[in-house]
Amino acid sequence: MGQLSGMTGFARVSGEESWGAWAWEAKSVNGRSLDVRVNLPPGFEALEREVKAEAGARFNRGSLQVGLRIDLAAGAGGAVIDEALLGAMIAATRKAAGTDVTAEAVAALMTVKGVVETGGASLRDLAQDEAIVALLSAGAKKALDELAKGRLAEGRALAGVLGGHLDEIERLAAEAATHAVTQPGLIKVRLQKQLDELDTDKRVDPERFAAEAALSAAKADVREELDRLAAHVRTGRDLLKAGSPAGRKIDFLAQELNREANTLCSKSISLDLTNAGLGLKGVIDQFKEQAANVE
Repeated sequence: MGQLSGMTGFARVSGEESWGAWAWEAKSVNGRSLDVRVNLPPGFEALEREVKAEAGARFNRGSLQVGLRIDLAAGAGGAVIDEALLGAMIAATRKAAGTDVTAEAVAALMTVKGVVETGGASLRDLAQDEAIVALLSAGAKKALDELAKGRLAEGRALAGVLGGHLDEIERLAAEAATHAVTQPGLIKVRLQKQLDELDTDKRVDPERFAAEAALSAAKADVREELDRLAAHVRTGRDLLKAGSPAGRKIDFLAQELNREANTLCSKSISLDLTNAGLGLKGVIDQFKEQAANVE
């Protein structure tokens, strides 16, 4: 028996070293396929491919955001000036103004994003240290493992909810079956009433009337729909037991259940049967809504 997994979860794994503190955060929401977005500090771009590969090994569906934050220890890094960028901006300013650039203007240019970076050199140094990269890589894997556990916890809850919906669908289908047996009699009564109103001279052949009643009853027979509903319920329970990946199959099953409920309602000539069919449609809608959360 497998485990059902949801697609929503959050995990955070952190640590502290002599050079500073680090933290991985991984969060996941519903998605039609697997989409992994990774946010890394400058210099650690090489970890992106590894994080995406590890995510692909654990998950089949979901929109994931995985981020690494590094806070350097006090004094670990200084201010780094992009002299090439600053020089280009000074030259452009001098050309535009037609005069030399004042110290105040240079100070203003240094506030432009990218000209001055705090701790940038130290982050780049950390990214060159294989031991540090290995430590952070292990942290990413642990964060993804914790995220997977959270999604499995959601899956256990979803399995209970979806199983309850299947039980209710089965109950309503049984109720519909008890009302369906009255369909032929109701059809005969309705046709007889119409005949009495229209055939005042009693010219309609009784055998012709019986044939029409039988044909109408056959068209209103919902046993096939009830049999398919029962089969779909069995399939749904098997999917829940098999575990993820099952989301797409459960979503398709919900569509098939809804199709049978719609047909049952369209064939009904009994208020009780119609009400049972509408009850089925309501529960199936809830089933489909929850199925969208399953991986």
